[in-house]
Amino acid sequence: MTVTTPSPARGRAPVPAPPAVPSRTARRRPPAQRTAATRTLISDADLNRGRGRLVYRVTLVTMAVLFALIFIFPLYWMVTGAVKTPVELAQPTPTLIPQTWHPETYAEAWTKLEIGRFLLNTAFYTVGGWLIQLIVDVAAAYALSKLRPILGKLVLGMMLASLMLPAAALLVPSYLTVVDVPIFHVNLLNTPWALWLPGAANAFNIYVLKMFFDQIPGELIDAASIDGAGRFRTLWSVVLPLSRPVLSVVSIFAVVGAWKDFLWPLLVLRDPEAQTISVALSRLSFTGYVTQNEMFAGLAIASLPMIIVFMIFQRGILNGLSAGALKG
Repeated sequence: MTVTTPSPARGRAPVPAPPAVPSRTARRRPPAQRTAATRTLISDADLNRGRGRLVYRVTLVTMAVLFALIFIFPLYWMVTGAVKTPVELAQPTPTLIPQTWHPETYAEAWTKLEIGRFLLNTAFYTVGGWLIQLIVDVAAAYALSKLRPILGKLVLGMMLASLMLPAAALLVPSYLTVVDVPIFHVNLLNTPWALWLPGAANAFNIYVLKMFFDQIPGELIDAASIDGAGRFRTLWSVVLPLSRPVLSVVSIFAVVGAWKDFLWPLLVLRDPEAQTISVALSRLSFTGYVTQNEMFAGLAIASLPMIIVFMIFQRGILNGLSAGALKG
């Protein structure tokens, strides 16, 4: 920085300004504390005092291991229960480690329970429900965010209010609607539409998509309109390419929700040939035709696809939920 003084005849050489001298408080602070103070649950002074850091790390590791055991132990019990014998499972004292290993139980359960057919049914229902839900939710969120209808805020408020209702309270109205669809008077029981149509509009997914669409600058939408793009072309060419993180999150929620749903498919899919894997395993467990270790094997196989999906896309779930702005 230079300071110049005006001259009536000819200009003078610029006089350099003296360097800024930091205050005593600034000179005493370390460079990390001069920028911004980081607030944490436990301060650095407490961590450096006595055995604070050791206690903190031991507590952190203990809680992490405890929570991991709470979530992993049911999976371990299911997987190991399949390789045990029915006699060992019926013992009054459970065994954490199988006394004898019988991995062939998984192959027997696959053939005996016809798991492959029910997995195909579930995959078909899941893919169709995901596609319909994504189309409806994206269209609704785009309309509420960018088209801004007159009663848009009222509609959004009513959608969010529906999240406060328990799912059990909506079973009877939804079932009566599926049995006799208004206006068309069509019975949708034992058809895929009985699963797809009631779950098409998901209030939570619409809200998440709308919040993300609100972060897209209006200048991009205006530029697309100036170039001659219509509403649908703007959605397809501008909004959706920028919304890939949140679309992946919504897709994962839709797929997992459709795959693990049990109560609604149990009500609307009465035909045993058209049932999902969860409903079929529940029905077979009461027939006495399947042993307990075979049921454990069937449950482990049924849960494997969603575990793989989560392990592959877990980073996308976190990134999509935390995506709140566009990066240049």
